Amino acid sequence: MRERVPRIVLHGVLIIASVLMVLPFLWQIITSLKTLSSATAVPPTLLPEGHWANFGKVFDLLPFGTQFLNTAITAVARTAGQVLFCSMAAYAFARLRFPGRNALFAIFLSVLMVPPQLFIIPQYQIMADLGWLNSLPALIVPGLFSAFGVFLLRQFFLGLPIELEEAARIDGAGPWRIYWSIVLPLARPGMVALAVLVLLWSWNDLFWPLVVNTDPEKMTLSAGLASLQGQYQTDYPILMAGSLLASVPVIAVFVFLQRQFIQGIAQTGIKG
Repeated sequence: MRERVPRIVLHGVLIIASVLMVLPFLWQIITSLKTLSSATAVPPTLLPEGHWANFGKVFDLLPFGTQFLNTAITAVARTAGQVLFCSMAAYAFARLRFPGRNALFAIFLSVLMVPPQLFIIPQYQIMADLGWLNSLPALIVPGLFSAFGVFLLRQFFLGLPIELEEAARIDGAGPWRIYWSIVLPLARPGMVALAVLVLLWSWNDLFWPLVVNTDPEKMTLSAGLASLQGQYQTDYPILMAGSLLASVPVIAVFVFLQRQFIQGIAQTGIKG
């Protein structure tokens, strides 16, 4: 019994924490099925009212299909770019020896301490000079690389067995062949973890899409949904319905890649 009590307490705490995390999502579903009057009523009602028309109104107020496509293209392009470029830089920092490597990596880490809002003005000026405002490249290019991705994959590469790389080097393989044929297959969990994080970040990114694209046909879903908030009144059921529709794809991706994502975050190397 003494051994079971700590386990029962642990499971109880986890259950309470899980309920607290799920409650906002459940409230979003309930609100999306209400009328505006019932959604803003005091005290609030706890049961949905079955107003499925709110989901149809989202498509009437927004070019939802176009914005969904913009979001998907942006998120996939950013994810592919970061997995490729960050893995290349991370391999160089983890395995290659060159002058100033540690100093350059310290500079990369220092970028993580800078608020991303400080980069908005110079990035916007670059996009304007290139003539990319109100275009998909303006959404994609600034997100193709990140210092966090380099740091995450570098730590993962450092945990990989170096003996395989040394054997390949003896067989005549160069750095590029070792990176492409040996390191990348071994680093799949870490790359999947980075891909999921970047996909979630790109899908939910709001500030940069609001700044760089003002045309509704070029907006992402996050920026389009933000435009539904009025200055004096906001139709919360329609806003929650649109947010729910926008959340479904990333939830599906996370559920599908959940095991590899957790493995990539937890794994620091291959043991045994």
